Amino acid sequence: MLRACLRVIAVCGVVVAALSGVVLYQNHFGITEERVQIPGSAQSLDATLALPTRAEKPSGLVVFVHGDGPADAPRDSFYRPLWEAFARAGYASVSWNKPGVQGAQGNWLHQGMHDRAVETEAVLAWARGRGDIDPHRIGVWGISQAGWVLPEVAVNHPELQFMILVGPAINWLRQGEYNLLAELRARGAGDSEIAAALARRAESVRLLRADADYGRYVATGIDHPPMSADRWRFVHTNYLSDVTPQLSGIKIPVLLILGADDRNVDVAETERVYRAHLPPSQLTVHTFPDASHSIAKAALDHHQGLRAFLVAVFAPRSLYAPGYLDSLREFVDHLPERNTP
Repeated sequence: MLRACLRVIAVCGVVVAALSGVVLYQNHFGITEERVQIPGSAQSLDATLALPTRAEKPSGLVVFVHGDGPADAPRDSFYRPLWEAFARAGYASVSWNKPGVQGAQGNWLHQGMHDRAVETEAVLAWARGRGDIDPHRIGVWGISQAGWVLPEVAVNHPELQFMILVGPAINWLRQGEYNLLAELRARGAGDSEIAAALARRAESVRLLRADADYGRYVATGIDHPPMSADRWRFVHTNYLSDVTPQLSGIKIPVLLILGADDRNVDVAETERVYRAHLPPSQLTVHTFPDASHSIAKAALDHHQGLRAFLVAVFAPRSLYAPGYLDSLREFVDHLPERNTP
C-alpha cells in the first residue's frame, strides 16, 4: 500500500514538473523588461520598457496606450505577446501603470482624454532622449478608449512613424449605447428588458447634459448599484468625446485593427468614418473574424471560464485571433523610415 502511494506521489510530481515546464516555456517572451520612471505631465509615470533581446540598437519604439479601466503596465500580461511581436521587428515597447494603479501617483478617473494625450506626449519626449531608441522609428499603439487619445497625439506629432488602433470607437455616447445593446442581446434579453435599459441610459445622459452632481445622480436610483463618485466624474468629463474632427489632421500611416465579434464598439461605423477621412494610401484596415474587442478569440473572451484560463496559462499567444500578432510585426517591419515630419 505504501509503495503504491509513493508511486502515485512520484507520478504526480513528474506531471506537476512537466506542466510547470510548459508554463515557464510558454510564458517566456523574446524581450527584456526594464522598470523605468518617466517624467509625466502631472506626475511621474511608473512604466515598463520591453526591449528586444537580440535586436541591433538603437531600437524603434511602440508607445502603448491603454483602454478603459485600472490597467497596469503589461495589462495583466496581456501585452507581452504583442511586445514580443514588435520586438521581432526590432521595436521596443513602453507602457505604464495608469495613475493610481499599482502604487502609481494620481487617479486615472480624474483624467480627460486630452490629459491622457498630454501624458502620452511626455512619454514621447522621454523616449527621444534615450540613446537606445531610434527617434525616427517611434510609433503608437492603443486600444479602445485610446481611440480618443492617440489621434490628438498623431495630429500634434506628424514626425511619428505610425499609429495602430485596436477597436477604437468614434463617438462616446453612440459607443455606450451600442455596447449596452450588444451585451443585452448576447445574453438573450427580451424587448421589455432592453427598453428599460435604454430608458435608464437616456436618463443618465440627460443628467450628464444637465451637469448634475454625483448626489443628484445617486438620488435618481437609475443604476443598481450606482457607479462610484470618481467614475461619475470621469464619465462627466469625457462623455462628449468624438474623434471625427481630428481624423483629417492625421498625416501618418494608420493601421486599424478590428474584431468582427466586437461587443464594445460598432466596428462598421469605425471603419466607415476612418475611410471617409483618411486616404487609402495612409490607412490599412485588418478585420479579424471571430475576434472580440481586444482581438482575442471571441469564444475565449466572451466565455471566460476554465478553457480561457487554461489557454491564458499554458498558451498565452493562442488567446489572440490567428494572424493578429503577425500582422503587427509585418506592419511595422514594412514601414519606411521617416527622418523629418
